[in-house]
Amino acid sequence: MQFTVNVQDLLDGLNTVTRALAARPAKQILEGVLIEADAAGINLTCSDGSLTIETSLPAEVRETGRTVLPGKLFTELARKLPGGEVTIKVGDNHAASIRCMSSKSNLAGMNPVEYPEMASVDNGVTVHIPQKQLKEMISRVVFAIATDESRQILTGCLLEVSKDEARMVALDGFRLAIQKVFQPFELPNDVETLKAVIPGRVLNELSKILADEDEFCTLLIDKSRMQASFGSTKLSTVLLAGEYIDYRKIVPLSFKTIAKADRTGVQNAIDRASLMAREGKNNLIRMSFSGDTLSITSNAELGDVLEELNAELSGDPIEIAFNAKYITDVIRNITDDDLCMRFNSNVSPCVVCPQEGDQYLYLILPVRVFN
Repeated sequence: MQFTVNVQDLLDGLNTVTRALAARPAKQILEGVLIEADAAGINLTCSDGSLTIETSLPAEVRETGRTVLPGKLFTELARKLPGGEVTIKVGDNHAASIRCMSSKSNLAGMNPVEYPEMASVDNGVTVHIPQKQLKEMISRVVFAIATDESRQILTGCLLEVSKDEARMVALDGFRLAIQKVFQPFELPNDVETLKAVIPGRVLNELSKILADEDEFCTLLIDKSRMQASFGSTKLSTVLLAGEYIDYRKIVPLSFKTIAKADRTGVQNAIDRASLMAREGKNNLIRMSFSGDTLSITSNAELGDVLEELNAELSGDPIEIAFNAKYITDVIRNITDDDLCMRFNSNVSPCVVCPQEGDQYLYLILPVRVFN
């Protein structure tokens, strides 16, 4: 096998596919990147056994073939190349000779016969979502995906697609995050709502390689796998098995208190209060809504913080405490000018959603405190 490719194209491709590499792969072959050269160019593939990422690059191919090179080392080597064009020649022993301007390297390879094929998705449902919107949806819910493996289904994010909207739902036991995209979707006649639980790690990696543009990402989903195709890249993953929690039962339908305040002002005040909260034993901040004032306080042995802002209150005054990180994560993912918070009591969930519409919803459990 022999081909010549632009160094930056090669590096971009390697940076994309090596996101699928596992820290501790089950097989040595999965430490590598599969390189396939044919008349159309070259294909790069990496896999950890359940997640596979493949991308194609334009290249001048003099001799077709396949090899597997060490993924991380090859990527670092490509990053250090002087630039321009690089020529890679692979012999019968699968080792690669890499030539770029005055730089010459040799890299031991592995037999590509042992490399697993990307599993295909058969008889699935196809969903088209603009890359920019999908990227934004993921970024605004991924923080609420559980990392505790004891409830594996919560280490994934629920994707629900109906004929007029797609929504992503993440829940870790302390927070619930919902983001929606409103557009028509074509579903089979026998499918009212398409549901899939996508592993959190997969969504993290997908959001990093999606482009910030309106070109579509095509999702092909069956009962056990999902394939995402965009540009010259394909990502394939195993879905999490099992029923996701019925999150609709968690969200309150009515509220005794509704409060509104400037979102930027609240975020900055909480950031300052969090500095002191982190010095305390439980990272707590307290929010007190009364009249037209919102007071935010935090205490530690080293001192205390008091922040006061204007607020609009409808209903009963309330004082409530939150883990500073949990409330901060939510507010950072809101872009509205106003922060609208809904309460029933200081021990029941707080719901953050728009004043009008329902493009997003966040639910945060408060911390019970004893004065």
